[in-house]
Amino acid sequence: MTVAHKKGAAREAAAIAPAVDRDKLMIEELRADPDYADLYLKTALEEINEEGGLGGFLIALRRVLEARGGITKAAKETGLARQSIYRALSENGNPTVTTLAQLAAVAGLQLTLSKAPH
Repeated sequence: MTVAHKKGAAREAAAIAPAVDRDKLMIEELRADPDYADLYLKTALEEINEEGGLGGFLIALRRVLEARGGITKAAKETGLARQSIYRALSENGNPTVTTLAQLAAVAGLQLTLSKAPH
């Protein structure tokens, strides 16, 4: 690559806007509007039986936890390791009901069941 090409490539790289961290933006929105956070999580739970729904719900719960004090706070309050929480609340996570109940409580929520519509 010639010097001219290197300078041109550097200018192009500088002109491209940095990637948007959508996860961070969502967490900021959830932090700013607690009612929206509740609706966001409720919607994710309602879609849990759809394709990708379980992973979507787990990620939604992680984002709400991040918005409501963070994973470190959740770890301290539940006694779970931060890495365990991140693993459990990932797209392929497989948390126990106990873990979900503990994390929901930290987020100011409780798990409930209701009859499914026919």
